[in-house]
Amino acid sequence: MESYLACAAQTLRLDDDGAQLFPGVLDAAVLHALLGTLADQPSDQAGVRLFDIKGLGAFLGPKGVIGALAASCMEGAPRPVRAILFDKTAEMNWSLAWHQDRVVAVRERIEVAGFGPWSRKHGALHVAPPFEVLSGMRTLRVHFDPVPEGNAPLLIAPGSHRLGRIAEQEVPDVVQRRGVATCTANAGDVWVYATPILHASERASEPAHRRVLQVDYATGDLPGGLRWLGV
Repeated sequence: MESYLACAAQTLRLDDDGAQLFPGVLDAAVLHALLGTLADQPSDQAGVRLFDIKGLGAFLGPKGVIGALAASCMEGAPRPVRAILFDKTAEMNWSLAWHQDRVVAVRERIEVAGFGPWSRKHGALHVAPPFEVLSGMRTLRVHFDPVPEGNAPLLIAPGSHRLGRIAEQEVPDVVQRRGVATCTANAGDVWVYATPILHASERASEPAHRRVLQVDYATGDLPGGLRWLGV
């Protein structure tokens, strides 16, 4: 990453840059309670898709601490439409190439203009929607553990969410032009991103538990009878 322009992540603002850190949103008691609801999830996978988890809705819904933060960052009434639990450790120490999140999880396949291609991830049906659907979404990353630079923080290209769908061959140039922000965090911090922002993650150079709950939020319904799968 040395060839890229570095950006000061702590100064980023959601409206302008597509990302913002909200420090200390969850205190130790709330973190403990949230981890308790996720205690039965597999620990030997890079990412675990979450749905129908008893008690999780209390945190993610409009009256929950995470849902309330989403509502403060979006117009309308947001709802959680996808959640994934990541746990990067010395044994599960993966890297993630630069990319945009381009698909949403839905309940059933209905052919609607502008939606496609289709795929399955974590057993759930996904489809690539028109970009305007993605641009209205926000992704919240809840940190359970400290994430200094050596523990594989998420890397983002500020402002890249405003560029529409970015062709794979154009990604390196966009990252070069937009620069790279290293999104370090403390336990209890929440990073909020524009869902289609370019992002990546390297292998941890000093690996430790790096548990992150990532939740995608959207407002409104999908067209043509398509329905969000939800959490």
